[in-house]
Amino acid sequence: MYKYKLFSTLALLICAIGFSQEAKTFDDFYAENDTIKKRKGEILREVIISNKQQKTPSVVRSNIKPLDLPQSFQVIGSTIIEQQQSIRLSDVIKNANGVYVGSARGGAQESFFSRGYDMSANNIFKNGFRLNSGSMPEVSSLEKVEILKGSAALLFGNVAPGGILNMVTKTPSFTKGGEIALQAGSYNFYKPSLDFYGPLNKSIAYRINGSYENSESFRDVVKKERFYINPSLLFAVNKKTEILLQGDYLHDDWTPDFGTVIIGKKIIDLPRDLYFGATWSTGQTKQTTVSALVKHEFNSNWKLNFNSSFQDYTRTFKGTERIQPAANGDWNRPLGQNRNEEAIASEQLSLQGNFSTGKIKHQLFTGVDYENSFAQAYTYVFNPTTYGSGNIYDFENFNQGTGIPESTNTRIVKTTTNRFGVYAQDLISITDKFKILAGLRWSWQESQPVTYNLAVNPNVTTKGVKQKDVAYSPKIGLVFQPTKSTSLFASYSDSFTPNTGTTVSGAVLDPSIIAQYEVGVKNDFWKGLLSLNVTLYQITNDNLAQTAEFKADGSTNTDTTVKVLSGETKSKGIEIDITARPIEGLNINAGYSYNDMRYTKTSGTNGSFIVGDRLVRTPANTANLSFFYTLPKGKLKGLSVGAIGNYIGKRVGGWNNQVVVNPTTFATSINDREIPLNDYTTIDFSVGYDWKKFSLLCKLSNITNELNYTVHENYSVNPIAPRQVLTSLRYKF
Repeated sequence: MYKYKLFSTLALLICAIGFSQEAKTFDDFYAENDTIKKRKGEILREVIISNKQQKTPSVVRSNIKPLDLPQSFQVIGSTIIEQQQSIRLSDVIKNANGVYVGSARGGAQESFFSRGYDMSANNIFKNGFRLNSGSMPEVSSLEKVEILKGSAALLFGNVAPGGILNMVTKTPSFTKGGEIALQAGSYNFYKPSLDFYGPLNKSIAYRINGSYENSESFRDVVKKERFYINPSLLFAVNKKTEILLQGDYLHDDWTPDFGTVIIGKKIIDLPRDLYFGATWSTGQTKQTTVSALVKHEFNSNWKLNFNSSFQDYTRTFKGTERIQPAANGDWNRPLGQNRNEEAIASEQLSLQGNFSTGKIKHQLFTGVDYENSFAQAYTYVFNPTTYGSGNIYDFENFNQGTGIPESTNTRIVKTTTNRFGVYAQDLISITDKFKILAGLRWSWQESQPVTYNLAVNPNVTTKGVKQKDVAYSPKIGLVFQPTKSTSLFASYSDSFTPNTGTTVSGAVLDPSIIAQYEVGVKNDFWKGLLSLNVTLYQITNDNLAQTAEFKADGSTNTDTTVKVLSGETKSKGIEIDITARPIEGLNINAGYSYNDMRYTKTSGTNGSFIVGDRLVRTPANTANLSFFYTLPKGKLKGLSVGAIGNYIGKRVGGWNNQVVVNPTTFATSINDREIPLNDYTTIDFSVGYDWKKFSLLCKLSNITNELNYTVHENYSVNPIAPRQVLTSLRYKF
């Protein structure tokens, strides 16, 4: 079942010898700001431990201290990313409680959830800008990953209330340095990478990092080849102004893989490595981002930031889709092809300042932002529409099909979306212990699709309904700090979600306004040796759009695009974070999250959801625990061991169940579409050694060989990876 080949054999031998994970001390810290300040030709980095509540993540966009922020967050620094030898973003978020992978989307991308909400549509950012999440982001270039829990609508407008994830790439330095590395492991995985940085002169610094990946998979046929490069320049214009230019390019060739098979509600027990797609299936993603960040200090109290970004994204796919067997296992494979493009231009202008009115201190943050997105979606059809047939219980003998079929582009949908927002927030320090954070955002968003029906008349276009949304997003938070290391907070904030469809009168639906309440406590004990943070939250969407029961004339409505804002969902839960450093060289991080997200109000009409049903892909319980210990002295100095455990609780895949109303008898029944998924735990173990400028790391992942699945609706049922070995050899300049 497993295909441990040359690299896995070598990696296992290296592990057996007893080399350990790389031990680094300086990289346990990260800069307070994402750019570096120049002083007499040197770079002075104010550094902090990456998992402690000492510095607010850059995604907060203001310099509010963590104890002053009535909101929870987590930061996963580059040291942890390197220690755990993270390859994908899903490896990194194992360290963030309550954030988990919801699906693998045919092998093209990973979808993440937080507090019951999907983060993949609008909630993934890179260097503070919204990122098209239809790719597998490169991890080797990341300085840190920031996760801001709960509502971020005040700063970013239309984002889901579960939280946002911001990837921060490494920046230039006026200190010369760098490294070259090679990762190799199971299933012919190998990945060389480089990272060089230093000064060009007293005012300009550079950084360039890049990687190449070539790998097979525990899944037959599936393979991946990636190329990534990330150059950046820092201009220290003067003591008050700096400009950071960043860019990156990702080219990713991947094999579409919709995983294993479901019959009805049951995942069929088939070999984990069995691939059901046509062997010629192919996918490709290209993604380019460029950004410019300008920071200017008028004086010690007032700062102006101007940020600009452009992103170009293209993803293509051609191959066979998921198979849908009959009850006896007979199947045929539907063909599929698509192409998606998006260009995003973004601008941000913000001002932050400190001032006082009498004895009351103010920390003001205000600004405007604008984003233009132009997306194109191409639809293709095949004739015939299927390719090959057989039986899943005899997959060795079936009609594979011949040749690569041709397709016809029948439709193009071009959608232009414009977003604009104005916001202001003020942290009001009434005393050193009592503080109020108050803010308001006004958001305007407009989008309209234009359809080119190439199969009918390519010269005729059809304009869709112009969707215009205007919303206010307030936020109010109260903070009480009884000691310098303890903070209690409570907050209320709004988010908004645009809705598709129309009202019974034909008007465009208003956006759904989603309210969030959050309370918590942040504690730092014994000068940072132990940190404990506890957060409770409730998120309510009491105007969820659902199909209207009646039309405007009073007759029964059967059109699912005619809706009313009369449904409700409620997400509530608790999150606990613990960070401990009891002795020198030992770091312990732990987290637990409980979430309960359900439909709490529905119409009960045909096609509506069921009151009390938990929303799909939302586990009740998640937990994580990791430790890393590096011998700080003695003959074995540099030897380190570590482990990380990650728990995902029971959840439901597929689609949520629906009410079915018989149009004749009006009797009701349930359309049962939910797929129960068991809970599971994965454990990774690491060992390594650091010697002078060399470091050798070895990781054995999923050591219990746990088998479970990520399920996107009822397709793309992808098994998690089995036991694997990965090693990294690094040389630092």
